[in-house]
Amino acid sequence: MKKSTNIYYTCALLLSLVVSVNCKDKKDKEMKEETPKENISKVSITESNYGTTQDGKKVTQFFMKNEGGIEVDIITYGGRITSLRTPDKDGNMQNVVLGFDNLAQYEKDNPYFGALIGRYGNRIAKGKFSMGEEVYTLAQNNGENSLHGGIKGFDKQVWEAKTEVGENSASLILTYLSKDMEEGFPGNLSTTVTYTLNDDNSLDVLYEATTDKATVVNLTQHAYFNLSGDFSRTILDHVVEIDADTFLPVDGGLIPTGELRPVEGTPFDFREPKLVGQDISEDNEQLQLGGGYDHCWVLNGQQEGFRKVASAYHPATGRYLEVSTDEPGIQFYTGNFLDGTLPAPNNSTYAKRSGFCLETQHYPDSPNQEEFPSVVLNPGETYTTKTTFTLMTK
Repeated sequence: MKKSTNIYYTCALLLSLVVSVNCKDKKDKEMKEETPKENISKVSITESNYGTTQDGKKVTQFFMKNEGGIEVDIITYGGRITSLRTPDKDGNMQNVVLGFDNLAQYEKDNPYFGALIGRYGNRIAKGKFSMGEEVYTLAQNNGENSLHGGIKGFDKQVWEAKTEVGENSASLILTYLSKDMEEGFPGNLSTTVTYTLNDDNSLDVLYEATTDKATVVNLTQHAYFNLSGDFSRTILDHVVEIDADTFLPVDGGLIPTGELRPVEGTPFDFREPKLVGQDISEDNEQLQLGGGYDHCWVLNGQQEGFRKVASAYHPATGRYLEVSTDEPGIQFYTGNFLDGTLPAPNNSTYAKRSGFCLETQHYPDSPNQEEFPSVVLNPGETYTTKTTFTLMTK
């Protein structure tokens, strides 16, 4: 009896071991099959409530992050980049774009921190332009000129949003319908701007628009960068390069004169990397008019389409920003009108030249200057342009 019992227990033990091994193998196989699904994307995007505008519209904030260490916050109010965190050469993460920490501050007058700009980025002389026999009158919100779409441009609108996530990227798709004669511009303009964070530490900004009436369009992104991550410092110690042989000199209202002036022999020559502060204080009429750099450079290689056009480097932190676009121009602005009145992190304020902009665009006042590349969009056409900001260290 004892012998048969031992045989019974031995068989039962062997059977349980076989079942256990088979179950473990099956479980391991299932886990291996499920793992790729759990890690399908190298870039993530999440959303949260950012507040409500004074007129009762809900604003959402989207947080995008990739495995390379880039983190971007974008709000639906003005499609604004409120924060862009990136590591320095030692791996220290810091925000490198100027912004505020609450919606109420963005609703107050401010210099377009992080905003999408439309319908027309930059200035239109005397707030007027003609199309055919029709004369259109815009708001004069920059002296006698119209600037960045008028009093309530795209920077002050709440955009509709949806998201898409792929294996190597995540996208925030913003849409806005600008109605016929909004801010004086003709046509119902349907606009889509897609921010895409990629796993290679690049941030794409794709602009698309259609209209039901001939109109003018010139969209851009107005982020202010300070690659040091310390907004109490100026950007004069940044090294900038712009691939342009000519720039557009301006008059007293910062409207282009129509001349394409060679940069050679002037403070505007950034064809080789140069410190921003090297020539910015030179006795130069154009620098005096802008209070520093606030001009549009005529980019080389326009026939090539999408290409690298500019870069900025901060030697102390090793942060490097590369800008690529298919646009013909880029407005390099050195924060000359920042005056210490706007709040910054750590109970500080944004002082003069605490940030710079590299705004890819068509030329200022193009609707009034026929020799400039056209900014006219007709029914049946699609306005499409793309700019990419790539962040790295060296």
